[in-house]
Amino acid sequence: MYQYDAYDKAIVEQRAAQFRDQVARRLSGEISEDEFKPLRLQNGLYMQLHAYMLRVSIPYGLLASKQLRKLAEIAEKYDRGYGHFSTRQNIQYNWPRLHDVPTILDELASVEMHAIQSSGNCIRNTTSDHFAGVSRDELEDPRVYCELIRQWSTFHPEFAFLPRKFKIAVTGAPTADRAAVRVHDIGVRIIPDPEQSGATACQILVGGGLGRTPRIAEVCREALPREHLLSYLEAILRVYNRHGRRDNKYKARIKILVGALGIEEFRRQVDEEWEKIRDGVMRLTDEEFERVAVFFSSPDYERFTGKDGGPRTLADDDLRLAAWRLGPDRALGRWVASNVTPHRVPGYAIVTVSLKPKGKPPGDATSEQMELIADLADEFGFGRIVVTHDQNLVLPDVVLERLPEVHAKLSGLDLAEANVGKVTDIIACPGLDYCNLANARSIPVATRITEHMEDLDYLHDLGEISLNISGCINACGHHHVGNIGILGIDKQGEEFYQLMLGGSSSDDASLGKILGPAFPSSEIIDAVDTVLRTYIDERESADERFLDYVRRAGFGPFKARLYSNTDKAAR
Repeated sequence: MYQYDAYDKAIVEQRAAQFRDQVARRLSGEISEDEFKPLRLQNGLYMQLHAYMLRVSIPYGLLASKQLRKLAEIAEKYDRGYGHFSTRQNIQYNWPRLHDVPTILDELASVEMHAIQSSGNCIRNTTSDHFAGVSRDELEDPRVYCELIRQWSTFHPEFAFLPRKFKIAVTGAPTADRAAVRVHDIGVRIIPDPEQSGATACQILVGGGLGRTPRIAEVCREALPREHLLSYLEAILRVYNRHGRRDNKYKARIKILVGALGIEEFRRQVDEEWEKIRDGVMRLTDEEFERVAVFFSSPDYERFTGKDGGPRTLADDDLRLAAWRLGPDRALGRWVASNVTPHRVPGYAIVTVSLKPKGKPPGDATSEQMELIADLADEFGFGRIVVTHDQNLVLPDVVLERLPEVHAKLSGLDLAEANVGKVTDIIACPGLDYCNLANARSIPVATRITEHMEDLDYLHDLGEISLNISGCINACGHHHVGNIGILGIDKQGEEFYQLMLGGSSSDDASLGKILGPAFPSSEIIDAVDTVLRTYIDERESADERFLDYVRRAGFGPFKARLYSNTDKAAR
């Protein structure tokens, strides 16, 4: 993983020292809360409903075990013993005391971490595929691109005060989008270069996003040579910075600008700007690319022997995984089926650790759990952990034959929930329990759904389903792109929930649509259950995914069961 150089270290240490002085002036009353606000936001510190919240940057989600241990230590010493992993592959602390925050930043700096640009109208943490570097379907490691974007964008003087926050995602898998690039301000897909055999290029998507005006990104450049990545991104940001609306924050995102200009005119303006800078100092040489790429070289993988005495093959691994899935240990079999992904190196596996146990807030991990995962990363891998954009953690390099040991250790701390990719693998925002922007609670709905889904056989029979929950229209829970989306709304002081169906953030990206009238809190769990049972009863076969069924059958079957009661329909 990337190692800080002298410049990186100086930046984070100086920023922490500056913020210590700013906090001291706020606590003494020398500056007001209004004057303090832009200073704290530049250091990832928010004011939520009950207390400050600190958001710590985890570039492209990649952590070393010592960093995760430090995050656990901070949770224990300065918060309430847990942290919340977010959809931007970051971690949030919901209860830090203001006078402790400078010390927390010092602690983070000691392990090459910070909270810079995790808030405010700037380029936020660039996210990526959580299987980067280890997946079989990857064309090229996207983390190299992400690190180059991080170095380019951090403290960029033109982009410190954009019209609105700005989010970039990169994927190196041309056919399996695990980074949700189509719902970002800019999405980068690494693709085969159509002009040069064996080389790669970048497809640039622009204008995606959720919130009040959800949009799927459009292609701005079909195949950009990688040497021009940074200059082309800068051209996009310049056009946005020039024309993005600052008079109305609800219309300030780049998706609004792209929609207003149309993709053809937006592309024309970007190309015009790009011509001015494309061959300048931002051109990425092979030497510069390799300088960063060396930090993401593969670890020293062990070479295993196959059954025939020759080198172990990927086919050997697939057979072993299938044997566990169908074996007598049902708990292990379910876990392998849902939480274990084949690795690109024979003899290894990718383990996704679910942070969605029954009845617990999605994305939360206690300090004890973080310590255990760090230990497992050292004992069973190469000391690496990855945060996913759907609020789980990944152990990317587990020796395949040791999966039962890993499962047993995870089970001891409620971390072996076999539900990754299932309907209880819920993405949820903090909602009204923490956020002063929310209209309704998200966490209680998520925990009630997981408690309701007690039958694991039924859960696995449902197959691949994403369920996302947001407590308000700002869509921090990504409800628009859940196969099932739930949006909390306020109706005359009461919490109601709209159901949406048909969303996806993957290659087949789509925005869900509202099914019908909203449900009160007391009825939303039954409504979700009715949706799921309708699908089970009506699907053509067990192989038909929920999303495919919705797209084929439409909303009619669901409405017939949910709104047959005239009192419900009148809501």
